[in-house]
Amino acid sequence: MTSNNEQTRFDDGFTENTVASDGPLKGIAENPAAYDAYLKHLQAVLLQMKRNVETLQTHVRVHARGQRVAGDKWGQARLRALPLELSVSSLISDLETVTKGMEKSAHRHHAHAEKVQDVAKQRKDKALEKERKKNPLPRAVPNKPSQAPQAGQQQNSGYSGPTTLWGLSDRNSA
Repeated sequence: MTSNNEQTRFDDGFTENTVASDGPLKGIAENPAAYDAYLKHLQAVLLQMKRNVETLQTHVRVHARGQRVAGDKWGQARLRALPLELSVSSLISDLETVTKGMEKSAHRHHAHAEKVQDVAKQRKDKALEKERKKNPLPRAVPNKPSQAPQAGQQQNSGYSGPTTLWGLSDRNSA
């Protein structure tokens, strides 16, 4: 029989015979901060599990490689232990992948929540822009300066000169 301490150490609300209700997980999924906290908790559990499996990997390696059979040649015990060692290494790699995936998921959940908050503002801005395009404000007509330069002014031959082909009458063509 397991002690009460062992039972609470591995108890996270799920047992083999019960299915988690949607209520608590639905609330966690709707709140990015709660989602982040829940994934941090699960990640801590997985990281502890990874440390335990790494310790187990060392003990399995020593035990499996130490099991020699009479008549073994050099390296045969190691070759027999290799599939077991690879499976434990694969398990460690999978645990690392899951913990990295949890971090990525938490970041994406926050990004999604921010994006949803910005949608209302973007829609409002888009509607204002559309309304502005439909009903433009009347522009003030600028006073046209006289075509001939005044006595104290010279015509600028730079980029601010005439912009049409017909306005190039006093310039040399290329």
